[in-house]
Amino acid sequence: MRIIKLNAIDSTNLFLRSLCLDTYVEDFTVVVAKHQTKGRGQMGTVWSSQDAKNLTFSVFKRFENLKLEQQFVISMVSSLAVINALKKMNLPKLSVKWPNDILSANKKICGILIENVIKQNKVAGSVVGIGLNVNQVDFSGLPQASSILNITGASYDLDELLQSILNELKILFDLVESNQFETIKTTYESFLFRKDKPSTFENAEGLFSGFIKGVSNEGLLKVLLEDDVLETFDLKTIKLLY
Repeated sequence: MRIIKLNAIDSTNLFLRSLCLDTYVEDFTVVVAKHQTKGRGQMGTVWSSQDAKNLTFSVFKRFENLKLEQQFVISMVSSLAVINALKKMNLPKLSVKWPNDILSANKKICGILIENVIKQNKVAGSVVGIGLNVNQVDFSGLPQASSILNITGASYDLDELLQSILNELKILFDLVESNQFETIKTTYESFLFRKDKPSTFENAEGLFSGFIKGVSNEGLLKVLLEDDVLETFDLKTIKLLY
């Protein structure tokens, strides 16, 4: 495993993607930065992180036979790798807010940004960016955000935590290689935030209520609405309010 450590970079995902364009990048190449000037989240949002307090890194993963319609498995694996590493640290009430925000005690502590490389109608590779709040204390203006230190009262070694997550990623991506998609999906759904609980959502038409039941194979959110109607929603069309 090749690990590239940087003091500062615009974005570890951008750095790794640029590297892929310029040269052959080995499977499981990792880029980790103490500071990101343009850290990014889902759908163009900004990921803000204090210098040297948190984990901000990206991993490149190659695939041989991953179909386009199977690409959500990368999101599920990445979420579960973080969950599995954090479970060893006894964080309370770990869950995944669809599609891949990691919560502890209903507070967001981790965001994941996945950017896939598509070739000949297959996923040839993926850049998995992970931002995990570890030793940061102040989250002014971010009422739903927290960190491992704030929740547990203990600070953690960033390198040890990075290695733990990478180990979990390797184990789970081995399951992908052996086509154990259903096992991954079942485990992922068991951690879904507010699964089977009455929840409020927002879309273009306004607010509505429903129960999260799981995800489709393509990663759409399954919501049980009134009159027992089960509908699926894309990330761009629905927001869970909590």
